[in-house]
Parts: sequence; structure tokens; C-alpha cells
Amino acid sequence: MLTFLRILLTGLLGVLHDGDGVTAFGGVRLVGGKNKCSGRVEVLRHDEWGTVCDHGWDLREADVVCLELECGLAESALHGAAFGAGTGEIWLQHVQCSGHEYSLTRCAAVRHTNSYCTHNNDAGVKCSGTLLTPTLTLLSPHTVFSPGEAVRFSCSVLRGHHLSDFHLYKHGVATPLVTQRADQTQARAELTLSDIETFHQGSYSCRYRIRSGYPSELLSSPPGNSINITVVELLTPQHCYNTSTEAPAGSVIKGHSFNINCSTPQQYPGGSFQLRLIRSNGTVRHSLPALTPSVTFTFPNAQASNEGYYYCLYRVQLGGRIFVSRESQPLPIAIRDPDPVLSPVVISWLVSGLTFAVAVVIIIIVAKVLCNKEKKPSELERETRTCVDNTYVALSINKL
Repeated sequence: MLTFLRILLTGLLGVLHDGDGVTAFGGVRLVGGKNKCSGRVEVLRHDEWGTVCDHGWDLREADVVCLELECGLAESALHGAAFGAGTGEIWLQHVQCSGHEYSLTRCAAVRHTNSYCTHNNDAGVKCSGTLLTPTLTLLSPHTVFSPGEAVRFSCSVLRGHHLSDFHLYKHGVATPLVTQRADQTQARAELTLSDIETFHQGSYSCRYRIRSGYPSELLSSPPGNSINITVVELLTPQHCYNTSTEAPAGSVIKGHSFNINCSTPQQYPGGSFQLRLIRSNGTVRHSLPALTPSVTFTFPNAQASNEGYYYCLYRVQLGGRIFVSRESQPLPIAIRDPDPVLSPVVISWLVSGLTFAVAVVIIIIVAKVLCNKEKKPSELERETRTCVDNTYVALSINKL
């Protein structure tokens, strides 16, 4: 349908004014090439095909021919009868196209000039067959980014073809994320993604559009090569600690063990957790590989040097860049000396000693009671003393 409309419009509007009046042209064709999109340029006038002189012939005119024949864009504008010399009339000389005409017959031209032009000057074109594929280049020095940064691309074609605009596409998204208008001679445009977020991560390509046809038709190129970008968003880690149950909240008893656990809901290959201790006399750092979303830092023997504020961080190196998360909230830990009153060992000793003392007292009391019961005299028992050789002998006389 598009071809039919072009031919119809060419027949209706394809006129060239000269001193003899109005001359109608019926079409354009390529002859002598390896395929339908290359060859010597010929135009039809009064049912007779003739050639075009190569004086002033360049890519602008070649583009118009290629687009008119639905052969994409011109790869080259050829001079000197590159596809062989034609026969018959040389219908057009010094053709001057802006690049936006829908047909070569709509370009300004001179049919009769004083310049010498023969069939050895027949113009030719080599078309791409389809619109040339653009090239996407990453201008930013890396492919891995943090949220909020900008990513700079460049989209270009081999040469300028009076492009309309350039577009940056993300694979899987139908509408372009960035559009940049082009001037008439521009063959390259810079396309910038500003203030990127995690959803911008993915693969990108670019396209360009060119105006063709009458009154105005925009043709879109095929997508170019792909470039992948990664957006790293490190979430703030969470932390917690545990120690012996007898320690007050926020503290660890000296000599006891304690653990600090750091975790994150999102991790990347090769990441690590860092535990930072800020104390009065400096900063101490510990690190463990993040093989899982959670790691545990163990301190088997708490000392005064372990007292301070602890912070968890997540760190990863990707694409030659180092990314570090925000610090977790501070975790204050105080180291306390053991309390002798509350010490389990002391309490155990006290209980054992008290139990032993009570037992001894009970034994003594029982023994004393038993002993007194055995030695108590009867009511009839009396004691007398006799001195024999200055020795008193106690005699016990029992009443019969």
C-alpha cells in the first residue's frame, strides 16, 4: 500500500519545471547492480528511461533514491558510471536534494547546462536494503551504578542521513526512555538516563527515525547492539546481640562471651559484612564474607577493649567499583565487672558453707543431748571423796 501511494504521488506530483514547460516523470529505478537496492540511477520521462549526471551527486540524493525504493539508507553515492554507462538521454544534471523529499523527481535539478556530462558520469547508489543499524556506546566509565546516578549513552550511525530523532529503549519496555531530536546533519546523539533507580537495571539499545515520503513519514531503524547496566541498591543492615542471661540489658559481663549478628535482605555475589566498633581510643573493624544473608561475629572473652558502639555495614565490589551500605543504628555495649553478690559461684559457696555450718551445729546439739543424758546421776546417787596419799578418790555410793 505504501509503495502504491508513493507511485501515485510520484505520478501526480512528480514534475520538473524548465524553459520548455512542465515535464512529467513516471518513476526511478536502479540498473546494473547486484541486487534491487544497488545500481545505476535511471528516471522515466515520457515512457523513456534516462540517466542522472553525477555532478553534485552525494549522500543526500542517494538517500532520497534508497528511501523512495524502500531500500533503506544509502551506503554510498557512486560516480563515474560505477555500474556501467547507460544509454539514451541524461535527464537530470546537478540534482540538489535536501534529503527529505519523497522522490528524486521532487528535488531541484537542471536538465540542460553548459557543463559537459556524458554517460561516463552516470550516477549510481548502493543502498543498505534496510535502514542502517545504529551503534550504542556507553559514555559512562562503568556499567554498575548506584541509585540516583546518571548513565550516559551515545547512539550513532555511520554517517548523517538527515535524521529526525534518536531513541533509547530498555528491553521489555515498548516506549523509549529517552528521546533526542537531531539536526539535519547529525549522525550521533547523546542519550542520558538521569537519577536512575533499580528498575532501570537491564539491557538497552537505541533506534533512530528518518523522515521519508509525502507529506511526511517517519521510518524507524532496527535496534542496534545491546548494553547491560546494573543498579546496586544496598539496604541498611540490621543487627542484634546476645550474651549471658544474668547480664543487664546493653551490657556484657567481663569474661563472658557475646555474639553480634548482622543481616541484610538483599545481597550480591562477593559481598561481605563489616562490623565497626567505635570506642574512646579509636576504631576497630571486623569483616566476614557474606555467604548467607546473615553472619555472626563471636567474642568469646569480653574485656574492657570490647566496650563501645557497634555498627554493621554491607560491602561489595562490582564492575570495578566498591559499594558500601549505610551504617546500621549504633549498638551500645558496656562491659561490666562480675558482681560478687550476684555471682553464681559466690552464691553457691555461701549456700554450701551455710548448709555445712547448720549440719555441724545440729550434730553438736544432738551429741550434747545424748551425752548429758548418759551422765545425769540418779536422785539417790551421791559422791564422797577420800584422801589417800594426797589423792582424792571419788566414790559413788548407791543407796540400796
